[in-house]
Amino acid sequence: MIYVVIGFLWLSICLYIILGGADFGAGIVELFTHKKARHKTKEIMYESIAPVWEANHMWLIIAIVILFVGFPEIYTTMSTYLHIPLVLMLLGIIARGTAFTFRHYDAVKDNWQVLYTQVFYYASLLTPFFLGLIAAATVSHSINPDATGFLDLYIFSWLNWFGVSVGLFTVALCAYLASIFSLRETRDKMDLTLMIKKSRQTMVFVVITGILVFLTAYISDIPLVMWVFSKPLGIMAISFATVALGLILRSLHQRKLLPVRALAGFQIVMILIAATYQHNPDIILLGNGQHLSLLEHMAPPKTIAALGWALMLGSLFILPFLFYLMASFSKLRK
Repeated sequence: MIYVVIGFLWLSICLYIILGGADFGAGIVELFTHKKARHKTKEIMYESIAPVWEANHMWLIIAIVILFVGFPEIYTTMSTYLHIPLVLMLLGIIARGTAFTFRHYDAVKDNWQVLYTQVFYYASLLTPFFLGLIAAATVSHSINPDATGFLDLYIFSWLNWFGVSVGLFTVALCAYLASIFSLRETRDKMDLTLMIKKSRQTMVFVVITGILVFLTAYISDIPLVMWVFSKPLGIMAISFATVALGLILRSLHQRKLLPVRALAGFQIVMILIAATYQHNPDIILLGNGQHLSLLEHMAPPKTIAALGWALMLGSLFILPFLFYLMASFSKLRK
């Protein structure tokens, strides 16, 4: 049953990055759009994220519950040493959702709309950035429980060059996903041309920040290159992600947009596999040479069994209604 729980944990994280990432990316793309085209970009992005924007954080909640119930020691370590970026990320989620709601549904249109828009923009930018910082801290050996100073325990455990580069890479991925996912929401050729341009720009940003991640990992003595390229699975994952990128570029050139969402989601899955499989099931690599493993630091077997059954039975209720939600919004847009 432990592998069922780990599978649901990985799936929830993966879906949050793909669907939630596209959600955050909508604000990022709009922020970095020229003012003359922002209104049109806003309309396209709104159509793109409307089906799932309220449901996206369900995957984050599921991941947190799995860690809290099934892996309490891992949950405690993250919530203790990474409490600052975690709180900032959660505040960003709350601020972004609130600003998005008032921006679109406030009955009074006045100067507050400007504030709502700015909060939406920068919360969309900073939330995935802190998510990237948290992810980088878990594998960079920067969390050291043996440290004695406040800065070493609670600041430098996540604030470092590698973490910043992974944060920027996460922001780039979110903008890329939003651009790709919005392509099928365009209504005319000019809108499509605009979003294809955005998609290509964000692709470049992803490549640049990806190179930066490897560079800062090398400077920080983090064996990222070995993790990714030392075994066939990592090489295959990166190769598949590269091939998918080529197929997306071809689809953009030919303006055949049916497969682009699936290909972009597939890329994210391949990137996650390449980045995590080498040290799996070790989910946190500590600075004192120790590690926290999903197999070694789990809850008692009875708790894991109950959690596994709850996840399997719950998915029978959650997933059908999620698909129904997406289908309903699709019909409303037609």
